[in-house]
Amino acid sequence: MRVYIIFWLFIIPISLINFSSNHFVANERSLLLQLKNNVIFNPTKSSKLVHWNQSDDDCCQWPGVRCKDGHVIALDLSRESISEGLNDSSALFSLHYLESLNLAFNNFHSLIPQDLHQLQNLRYLNLSNAGLKGFFPKHVFQIHTLEVIDISENQNLNGFLPEFSPFSSLHHMNLANTNFSGPIPNSISNLKMLSTIDLSYCKFNGTLPSSMSELTQLVYLDMSSNNLTGPLPSFNMSKNLTYLSLFRNHLSADLPSNHFEGLMNLASINLGFNSFSGNIPSSLLKLPYLRELKLPFNKFSGVLQEFDKGSSLVLEMLDLSSNNFQGYIPMSVFTLTELRVLQLSSNRFNGTIKLDLVRRLSNLIILGLSHNNLSIDVNFRDDHVFSPFPMMINVQLASCKLRGIPSFLRNQSKLAYLDLSGNEIEGPIPSWIWKFESLVTLNLSKNYLSNFEESFWNNSYNLLVVDLSSNKLQGRIPFIPKYAIHLDYSNNKLSSIIPPDIGNYLPFIDILFLSNNSFKGEIHESFCNSSTLRLLDLSNNNFDGMIPKCFGALSSKLRMLNFGGNKLRGHIPDTISPNSCALRYLDLNDNLLDGVIPKSLANCKKLQVLNLGKNKLDDIFPCFLSKISTLRVMVLRSNKLHGSIRCPISTGDWKMLHIIDISSNKVNGTIPGSLLNTWKAMMRDEGLLGPEFGHLFFDIDDNFHPMSLKELLPLMNKYLAMKLYKLIPNVNMPRSIIDEAIADYNMIDISRYQDSINIVNKGHQMKLVKIQSAFTYVDMSSNSLEGPIPNELMQFKALNALNLSHNALVGHIPSLIGNLKNLESMDLSNNSLKGEIPQELSTLSFLAYMNLSFNHLVGPIPSGTQIQSFDVDSFEGNEGLCGPPLSNYCSNDGGNKLPPSASNTSQSHDESSIDWNFLSVELGCIFGFGIFILPLIFWKKWRLWYSKHIDVMLYRIIPQLDFVFEHHEGKRYRILRWRY
Repeated sequence: MRVYIIFWLFIIPISLINFSSNHFVANERSLLLQLKNNVIFNPTKSSKLVHWNQSDDDCCQWPGVRCKDGHVIALDLSRESISEGLNDSSALFSLHYLESLNLAFNNFHSLIPQDLHQLQNLRYLNLSNAGLKGFFPKHVFQIHTLEVIDISENQNLNGFLPEFSPFSSLHHMNLANTNFSGPIPNSISNLKMLSTIDLSYCKFNGTLPSSMSELTQLVYLDMSSNNLTGPLPSFNMSKNLTYLSLFRNHLSADLPSNHFEGLMNLASINLGFNSFSGNIPSSLLKLPYLRELKLPFNKFSGVLQEFDKGSSLVLEMLDLSSNNFQGYIPMSVFTLTELRVLQLSSNRFNGTIKLDLVRRLSNLIILGLSHNNLSIDVNFRDDHVFSPFPMMINVQLASCKLRGIPSFLRNQSKLAYLDLSGNEIEGPIPSWIWKFESLVTLNLSKNYLSNFEESFWNNSYNLLVVDLSSNKLQGRIPFIPKYAIHLDYSNNKLSSIIPPDIGNYLPFIDILFLSNNSFKGEIHESFCNSSTLRLLDLSNNNFDGMIPKCFGALSSKLRMLNFGGNKLRGHIPDTISPNSCALRYLDLNDNLLDGVIPKSLANCKKLQVLNLGKNKLDDIFPCFLSKISTLRVMVLRSNKLHGSIRCPISTGDWKMLHIIDISSNKVNGTIPGSLLNTWKAMMRDEGLLGPEFGHLFFDIDDNFHPMSLKELLPLMNKYLAMKLYKLIPNVNMPRSIIDEAIADYNMIDISRYQDSINIVNKGHQMKLVKIQSAFTYVDMSSNSLEGPIPNELMQFKALNALNLSHNALVGHIPSLIGNLKNLESMDLSNNSLKGEIPQELSTLSFLAYMNLSFNHLVGPIPSGTQIQSFDVDSFEGNEGLCGPPLSNYCSNDGGNKLPPSASNTSQSHDESSIDWNFLSVELGCIFGFGIFILPLIFWKKWRLWYSKHIDVMLYRIIPQLDFVFEHHEGKRYRILRWRY
């Protein structure tokens, strides 16, 4: 009996367990089938879901499913080509025992489910590359069991980091390439187990919390390409840290010398594209296992210290380019025998470098010494006793005072990038330079090269970027690389293009400079066949004929178009279609174009610069351009614009307009205050908002930044991407080395464009080669504008230059002119302004040029100010003015008064000669007729002098008279007219 009892006591629990287990499995199986039925996936690409079968009872054996005690604890549906069906009602969230979920590399294109945090037992979550969008539920980060979360590569996924719990188990957090934003919370220090953080290519901002220094288990930290500011926290307590990258942020401040002490395992550090300053911490140069040290585009300065002999034996990459280092390059650099990348370009290093030193670096593949104060000694012993030069793929020796092409380059068979610009190299371009089958980028600009030695172009079919600008090349263009995407032949003496239909031979061209040469003939329509063209500059040549109408259709891709300084005629094509114009910059200046300003220009919603000056355009003021909110520069000078410049209030605001030039037209009427009120950028108060720095650039690429190979290839034409990938030698090398090797393919100078405009400033015509972003300029001179200077103009606190000269303006100079505190140049000459010079003008401390000549100003010139330091020419033609720098003194009542000596002499002369004058009336009349009247009849100069001064006298005597300006036979005259 006891045996039976023991048997039942043993067998019943086992049966119950089996029953329960089977019940659980059946329930989980039902949920999995429900999950499969709800999602949409491609069966031909599925290797897991397609095998989930209702007839198979044991779902724990299904591919992608792992169970424990009858419960599904792991689900791997990665790369299943799922497109829809993941939502808050999904059966997925009923799998309460789930510990691991992998949905990576799918294509959901749907909102992230907000119920994801219901999986409270999750330890591993991978949603990377899943096409998710919307806001990520922050409660997921607070699941206490979660150890790994990877939601990277979801570009439309938004979110914020929550406050982290001290009970968190997170080891690995990857949010790279998402739209996560906001600050990094101080509570990140609660993640005591965290070893990997990848928050790169997001939108995080604010300062890095100093509490990050408490992450003692940290091994990998990447927060590159965000908007982080402030100093860099110390990671001295993170003894296991091997990788640190914070490049392309806004971090700043000096780094103490001991900042990296104790990080004995650190192998890679990248702090490039920030604003760090001061000396490089000496502790960085003593790390024993450091392989990559990248600090480009910062503000580091001082003398570079010698590398520690025992600490830098493994260093493979040293990039200190674009800083402010000075002094000699340490000789210990050339003892780093494992070095593959040596990039020291764009600093202030000086001294002489012998190329023989490079032989010691047998593993070197990238050499960058450009743009320093170095002299490179190209003379060396080419002897078999010495080791050969390393086979390099990237050589940058721009502005190194070479004066010749180094002969060692002849044997560089793997060369992909070569920059020898700015070296005063004379003579022909050698034929061997075209024989490199791997050469992708060639820059020989800013030299004295005169011609091509021989024609070996067919061997250079791999060239993608060629810059031969600013040389002395002449004749025809003999060399058009078939697959080129960037060509620059500007600033030479080239006269013809072979073949003339060049556009048909450049199927991949992106950027084409042919400016400042001697090309002539019509602009060939084949340019329009280059569907990838984004920048075309044909300016300052002798092209004639009409602008091909097809350029209107090309504007959907074209960012920059410059045809200025040619002899083009006819109308500007009005063929830009709505919602397709990508133009940022349009320059048709200095041609023979006529007709009207095309209305379809208003479709170019991103246009920043419009230069139509020095043509024959016959139109009214283009108020319709105010619909372009991005317009910063508008030059319409020297055309035939007529009528008023008053615009309807409903047209829109020119809120970004910095430079406007409508001078030398036929514009009339008053200057409308309502129009001035729409020029918001000119009202910018730098004291409150801070100044704008740098030059005005126009991005050829939207959101340009230096790209890695991984980022670059998807953006390129597939054929070119494959060609570039194959041309990069040694692809088995670390990816960071490859990225560095191709970095110069997408240089900032290539992807950004800046051009010049002509203005009249400080009394002289000048060329702004680089337009300052903050420069603000208004020129309405040489028109027929009338009425007073509007007070609305006095709101322009950011204005640097103002020219209203040669108009018919009347009234006083506004006393509010003191508001223009940034004014450097002002020309109000040749108008009919009256009254006194306002004392407030003397408060303009930056005013370097002022011209008030030929008006009707009266009274004393403000004394004790810099105004009195201007030339007499600035005040001439205002007979009522007095005081320095004029020679006539002011009387007590503010009027003119002769100097004391002149007054006494006059009085004495009158007293001694009064009788003589009385007795000699007849003689006076005779002499007066002979000396005064006859010259008026026969001498034009005397007639003009007489007319001018008599007019001024009549203007003062008869208040009903006023000056106006009239045009006659192409000339402009000031005459007296009766006031009505």
